[in-house]
Amino acid sequence: MKHIVPALRRNLTRGAGREPAPVGQKRPTHDGHDPALTISVASYNVHKCVGVDGVFDPGRILNVVLELDADIVALQEADQRFGSRRGLLDLKALYEKGGYRSVLDQGSRRLSHGWHGNVILYREGSGKVGNVHKITLPGFEPRGAVLVDFDFADLPLRIIGAHLGLLKSSRARQAEAILNAAHPVGDRAVILLGDTNEWRTGGRSALKPFDPHLSDVDMTIASFPSRFPLWPLDRVLTNKHVTVYEMQAVETELSRVASDHLPVKAVIGVTRGLAASGE
Repeated sequence: MKHIVPALRRNLTRGAGREPAPVGQKRPTHDGHDPALTISVASYNVHKCVGVDGVFDPGRILNVVLELDADIVALQEADQRFGSRRGLLDLKALYEKGGYRSVLDQGSRRLSHGWHGNVILYREGSGKVGNVHKITLPGFEPRGAVLVDFDFADLPLRIIGAHLGLLKSSRARQAEAILNAAHPVGDRAVILLGDTNEWRTGGRSALKPFDPHLSDVDMTIASFPSRFPLWPLDRVLTNKHVTVYEMQAVETELSRVASDHLPVKAVIGVTRGLAASGE
Protein backbone atom coordinates (compact mmCIF):
# COMPACT_ATOMS: atom_id res chain seq x y z
CA MET A 1 0.00 0.00 0.00
CA LYS A 2 1.52 3.30 -1.04
CA HIS A 3 1.54 6.19 1.34
CA ILE A 4 2.91 9.68 1.78
CA VAL A 5 5.50 10.02 4.49
CA PRO A 6 4.18 12.71 6.88
CA ALA A 7 5.57 16.08 5.90
CA LEU A 8 7.60 16.73 9.04
CA ARG A 9 11.19 17.88 9.07
CA ARG A 10 12.31 14.98 11.25
CA ASN A 11 11.10 12.57 8.56
CA LEU A 12 13.03 14.40 5.88
CA THR A 13 16.34 14.28 7.68
CA ARG A 14 15.82 10.67 8.70
CA GLY A 15 14.61 9.55 5.28
CA ALA A 16 12.64 6.38 4.67
CA GLY A 17 13.05 2.72 3.83
CA ARG A 18 15.30 -0.11 4.92
CA GLU A 19 18.82 0.60 6.03
CA PRO A 20 21.37 -0.10 3.30
CA ALA A 21 23.45 -3.22 3.62
CA PRO A 22 26.84 -2.75 5.29
CA VAL A 23 29.77 -2.48 2.92
CA GLY A 24 30.50 -5.90 1.43
CA GLN A 25 27.15 -7.36 2.51
CA LYS A 26 24.24 -7.80 0.09
CA ARG A 27 20.55 -7.72 0.81
CA PRO A 28 18.09 -9.44 -1.54
CA THR A 29 16.17 -7.13 -3.85
CA HIS A 30 12.40 -7.43 -4.09
CA ASP A 31 12.61 -9.90 -6.98
CA GLY A 32 14.29 -12.30 -4.53
CA HIS A 33 17.78 -12.09 -6.04
CA ASP A 34 20.99 -10.82 -4.49
CA PRO A 35 21.95 -7.37 -5.78
CA ALA A 36 24.78 -7.36 -8.28
CA LEU A 37 25.23 -3.61 -7.85
CA THR A 38 24.58 -0.98 -5.18
CA ILE A 39 24.68 2.69 -6.21
CA SER A 40 23.21 6.02 -5.19
CA VAL A 41 20.90 8.12 -7.37
CA ALA A 42 19.40 11.56 -6.92
CA SER A 43 16.86 13.90 -8.47
CA TYR A 44 16.89 17.68 -8.15
CA ASN A 45 14.70 20.41 -9.65
CA VAL A 46 17.13 23.35 -9.68
CA HIS A 47 14.42 25.96 -10.47
CA LYS A 48 16.58 27.56 -13.19
CA CYS A 49 19.18 28.24 -10.48
CA VAL A 50 16.94 30.81 -8.77
CA GLY A 51 16.73 30.29 -5.03
CA VAL A 52 13.85 30.92 -2.66
CA ASP A 53 15.49 34.29 -1.94
CA GLY A 54 15.01 35.26 -5.60
CA VAL A 55 18.74 35.20 -6.31
CA PHE A 56 20.08 33.56 -9.49
CA ASP A 57 23.13 31.63 -8.30
CA PRO A 58 24.29 28.58 -10.30
CA GLY A 59 27.21 28.19 -7.91
CA ARG A 60 24.85 27.23 -5.08
CA ILE A 61 23.24 24.56 -7.25
CA LEU A 62 26.66 23.17 -8.16
CA ASN A 63 27.56 22.92 -4.49
CA VAL A 64 24.28 21.15 -3.64
CA VAL A 65 24.98 18.59 -6.38
CA LEU A 66 28.44 18.05 -4.93
CA GLU A 67 26.90 17.66 -1.45
CA LEU A 68 24.65 14.89 -2.78
CA ASP A 69 27.69 12.81 -3.75
CA ALA A 70 25.48 10.49 -5.82
CA ASP A 71 26.64 8.23 -8.65
CA ILE A 72 23.81 9.45 -10.93
CA VAL A 73 21.97 12.78 -10.64
CA ALA A 74 18.92 13.79 -12.70
CA LEU A 75 18.36 17.55 -12.84
CA GLN A 76 15.27 19.41 -13.97
CA GLU A 77 15.00 23.06 -15.10
CA ALA A 78 18.72 23.21 -15.82
CA ASP A 79 18.15 25.24 -19.03
CA GLN A 80 16.32 28.46 -19.73
CA ARG A 81 12.69 27.68 -20.54
CA PHE A 82 12.36 29.89 -23.63
CA GLY A 83 14.47 31.59 -26.29
CA SER A 84 17.88 29.99 -26.81
CA ARG A 85 17.22 27.61 -23.89
CA ARG A 86 20.75 28.26 -22.73
CA GLY A 87 22.18 25.91 -20.12
CA LEU A 88 22.49 27.51 -16.70
CA LEU A 89 25.16 25.36 -15.03
CA ASP A 90 28.92 25.27 -15.21
CA LEU A 91 29.40 21.75 -16.54
CA LYS A 92 33.16 22.20 -16.67
CA ALA A 93 33.23 22.99 -12.94
CA LEU A 94 30.97 20.02 -12.19
CA TYR A 95 33.48 17.77 -13.90
CA GLU A 96 36.55 19.36 -12.34
CA LYS A 97 35.12 19.36 -8.80
CA GLY A 98 32.97 16.23 -8.81
CA GLY A 99 33.89 14.17 -11.87
CA TYR A 100 30.36 14.54 -13.28
CA ARG A 101 29.59 14.38 -16.98
CA SER A 102 26.29 14.84 -18.79
CA VAL A 103 24.95 11.98 -20.91
CA LEU A 104 23.90 14.51 -23.57
CA ASP A 105 26.11 16.40 -25.93
CA GLN A 106 24.92 19.84 -26.93
CA GLY A 107 23.24 18.47 -30.03
CA SER A 108 20.98 20.67 -32.10
CA ARG A 109 20.33 23.05 -29.20
CA ARG A 110 23.84 24.42 -29.19
CA LEU A 111 23.56 26.29 -25.89
CA SER A 112 21.43 23.80 -23.93
CA HIS A 113 22.71 21.41 -21.29
CA GLY A 114 19.78 19.02 -21.55
CA TRP A 115 16.42 18.27 -23.15
CA HIS A 116 13.53 20.45 -21.99
CA GLY A 117 15.73 21.25 -19.01
CA ASN A 118 16.38 17.60 -18.11
CA VAL A 119 20.02 16.70 -17.51
CA ILE A 120 21.38 13.34 -16.37
CA LEU A 121 24.82 13.49 -14.77
CA TYR A 122 26.97 10.48 -14.02
CA ARG A 123 30.27 10.22 -12.22
CA GLU A 124 32.98 9.38 -14.71
CA GLY A 125 34.31 5.88 -14.22
CA SER A 126 31.13 4.64 -12.53
CA GLY A 127 29.58 3.29 -15.72
CA LYS A 128 29.54 3.43 -19.50
CA VAL A 129 26.90 5.38 -21.40
CA GLY A 130 25.10 3.52 -24.16
CA ASN A 131 22.02 4.64 -26.06
CA VAL A 132 20.56 8.03 -25.18
CA HIS A 133 17.05 9.02 -26.27
CA LYS A 134 15.35 12.40 -26.07
CA ILE A 135 11.62 11.93 -25.52
CA THR A 136 9.10 14.65 -26.33
CA LEU A 137 6.13 14.34 -24.00
CA PRO A 138 2.50 15.13 -24.89
CA GLY A 139 0.48 17.76 -23.07
CA PHE A 140 -0.41 21.44 -22.92
CA GLU A 141 3.10 22.52 -21.88
CA PRO A 142 6.32 21.64 -23.73
CA ARG A 143 7.84 18.83 -21.66
CA GLY A 144 10.41 16.13 -22.21
CA ALA A 145 12.36 13.26 -20.73
CA VAL A 146 15.80 11.73 -21.26
CA LEU A 147 16.31 7.96 -21.38
CA VAL A 148 19.83 6.54 -21.14
CA ASP A 149 21.12 2.98 -21.03
CA PHE A 150 24.15 2.53 -18.78
CA ASP A 151 26.51 -0.39 -18.37
CA PHE A 152 27.68 -0.71 -14.77
CA ALA A 153 30.16 -3.57 -14.43
CA ASP A 154 28.45 -5.41 -17.31
CA LEU A 155 25.07 -4.82 -15.68
CA PRO A 156 22.48 -3.05 -17.89
CA LEU A 157 20.73 -0.17 -16.16
CA ARG A 158 18.19 2.17 -17.74
CA ILE A 159 17.80 5.63 -16.22
CA ILE A 160 14.97 7.99 -17.15
CA GLY A 161 15.08 11.65 -16.14
CA ALA A 162 11.77 13.48 -16.48
CA HIS A 163 9.83 16.59 -15.55
CA LEU A 164 6.07 16.11 -15.86
CA GLY A 165 3.45 18.78 -16.46
CA LEU A 166 1.29 20.80 -14.12
CA LEU A 167 -2.01 19.39 -15.41
CA LYS A 168 -3.11 15.98 -14.12
CA SER A 169 -4.44 14.93 -17.52
CA SER A 170 -1.09 15.79 -19.11
CA ARG A 171 0.84 13.90 -16.45
CA ALA A 172 -1.15 10.72 -17.10
CA ARG A 173 -0.47 10.94 -20.84
CA GLN A 174 3.19 11.70 -20.19
CA ALA A 175 3.50 8.67 -17.92
CA GLU A 176 2.09 6.50 -20.71
CA ALA A 177 4.50 8.03 -23.24
CA ILE A 178 7.52 7.38 -20.99
CA LEU A 179 6.47 3.79 -20.37
CA ASN A 180 6.00 3.20 -24.09
CA ALA A 181 9.42 4.68 -24.85
CA ALA A 182 11.06 2.55 -22.15
CA HIS A 183 9.40 -0.68 -23.30
CA PRO A 184 10.23 -3.37 -22.45
CA VAL A 185 10.90 -2.53 -18.82
CA GLY A 186 10.90 -6.09 -17.49
CA ASP A 187 14.22 -7.33 -18.86
CA ARG A 188 16.57 -4.89 -17.13
CA ALA A 189 16.80 -2.63 -14.10
CA VAL A 190 14.90 0.62 -14.73
CA ILE A 191 14.89 3.75 -12.57
CA LEU A 192 12.88 6.89 -13.23
CA LEU A 193 14.09 10.05 -11.49
CA GLY A 194 12.33 13.39 -11.67
CA ASP A 195 9.89 16.05 -10.69
CA THR A 196 6.53 14.40 -11.29
CA ASN A 197 4.45 17.40 -10.13
CA GLU A 198 2.23 14.75 -8.51
CA TRP A 199 1.42 14.75 -4.80
CA ARG A 200 -1.22 12.01 -4.87
CA THR A 201 -0.52 8.31 -4.48
CA GLY A 202 -2.53 5.19 -5.24
CA GLY A 203 -5.53 5.19 -7.55
CA ARG A 204 -5.92 8.98 -7.59
CA SER A 205 -2.39 9.56 -8.84
CA ALA A 206 -1.72 10.62 -12.43
CA LEU A 207 1.27 8.25 -12.27
CA LYS A 208 -1.04 5.22 -12.21
CA PRO A 209 -0.20 4.33 -15.87
CA PHE A 210 3.25 3.29 -14.60
CA ASP A 211 1.69 0.51 -12.50
CA PRO A 212 2.71 -2.27 -12.21
CA HIS A 213 5.86 -1.72 -14.28
CA LEU A 214 7.38 1.18 -12.32
CA SER A 215 6.52 2.03 -8.74
CA ASP A 216 7.73 4.16 -5.84
CA VAL A 217 6.23 1.63 -3.39
CA ASP A 218 6.40 3.20 0.09
CA MET A 219 9.21 5.59 -0.74
CA THR A 220 7.37 8.85 -1.42
CA ILE A 221 8.77 11.62 0.74
CA ALA A 222 8.03 15.36 0.89
CA SER A 223 10.47 17.58 -1.02
CA PHE A 224 8.50 20.73 -1.92
CA PRO A 225 8.63 23.55 -0.99
CA SER A 226 12.19 23.47 0.24
CA ARG A 227 11.64 25.77 3.23
CA PHE A 228 8.91 23.57 4.72
CA PRO A 229 8.34 20.49 2.59
CA LEU A 230 4.74 19.33 2.28
CA TRP A 231 4.41 17.52 -1.05
CA PRO A 232 6.24 14.47 -2.50
CA LEU A 233 6.69 15.91 -6.00
CA ASP A 234 10.17 14.50 -6.58
CA ARG A 235 10.14 10.75 -7.01
CA VAL A 236 12.32 7.69 -7.56
CA LEU A 237 10.33 4.99 -9.38
CA THR A 238 11.81 1.57 -10.03
CA ASN A 239 10.93 -1.77 -11.56
CA LYS A 240 11.17 -5.23 -10.00
CA HIS A 241 14.93 -5.53 -10.49
CA VAL A 242 15.65 -2.58 -8.20
CA THR A 243 15.21 -2.24 -4.45
CA VAL A 244 15.36 1.14 -2.74
CA TYR A 245 17.17 0.62 0.57
CA GLU A 246 17.06 4.19 1.75
CA MET A 247 15.57 7.45 0.48
CA GLN A 248 15.72 10.94 1.87
CA ALA A 249 15.04 14.52 0.95
CA VAL A 250 18.46 16.08 1.45
CA GLU A 251 17.91 19.07 3.67
CA THR A 252 20.95 21.24 4.37
CA GLU A 253 21.41 24.93 5.00
CA LEU A 254 22.34 25.34 1.34
CA SER A 255 19.66 23.11 -0.22
CA ARG A 256 16.89 24.90 1.69
CA VAL A 257 17.66 28.15 -0.14
CA ALA A 258 19.28 27.20 -3.48
CA SER A 259 15.99 26.03 -5.10
CA ASP A 260 12.30 25.76 -4.23
CA HIS A 261 12.69 21.94 -4.27
CA LEU A 262 14.85 19.82 -2.03
CA PRO A 263 16.87 17.15 -3.82
CA VAL A 264 15.95 13.54 -3.12
CA LYS A 265 18.56 10.81 -2.92
CA ALA A 266 18.20 7.04 -2.81
CA VAL A 267 20.54 4.10 -2.20
CA ILE A 268 19.51 1.26 -4.48
CA GLY A 269 20.36 -2.36 -5.12
CA VAL A 270 20.18 -3.69 -8.67
CA THR A 271 19.91 -7.23 -9.99
CA ARG A 272 20.25 -8.49 -13.52
CA GLY A 273 17.01 -8.62 -15.48
CA LEU A 274 15.70 -12.13 -16.01
CA ALA A 275 15.99 -11.89 -19.77
CA ALA A 276 19.45 -10.32 -19.56
CA SER A 277 20.72 -12.98 -17.15
CA GLY A 278 19.18 -15.86 -19.08
CA GLU A 279 17.02 -17.04 -16.16
